[in-house]
Amino acid sequence: MTSYDARPSGCTPFEEELMNAMNSYADSADSPEFDAPAMVRRTRRRRAVGIAAVATAIVVAGGGTALASMTGGTHQGARPAASSTAVSSDATTMLYGFSEGRPFPIDFSNFDLEGAKSYLLKTQTKLGTVSKKAVKGCKPGSVVGLDPHTPKIVKPGDTVNLTICAG
Repeated sequence: MTSYDARPSGCTPFEEELMNAMNSYADSADSPEFDAPAMVRRTRRRRAVGIAAVATAIVVAGGGTALASMTGGTHQGARPAASSTAVSSDATTMLYGFSEGRPFPIDFSNFDLEGAKSYLLKTQTKLGTVSKKAVKGCKPGSVVGLDPHTPKIVKPGDTVNLTICAG
């Protein structure tokens, strides 16, 4: 390639040599080999494991939340039925009857009206009348009584009447 005559391709000798060098390099490099089916299997397996892990976490968290809401475990103000308060615990304790098993006592003594409403909603019971009563030593707005209360058993769908402290 010593001639500087016009080339039919319109390239200078340098450009032509550069193109030839690039083509020979591109033709000599080995192309990578991919195992596409194995990659697809691995991706699907990872996706399935990830989905299973997230689903398990949701079930565990949801089951714990449901259990805590039914037992009053994380609700602020929830106390065991045998707690000592200024008001008789029998007047503020509801025996909630599950479809199977023993009834579970729920103490409403430290609940305010909104907390009691949300808890009755969780237990699938209906809120009846709400009345106010002046009781010595109670926090204004807190539940001081409910009807029916212990020893009567309340089941889902029953109506519960609340008495709130007037102050």
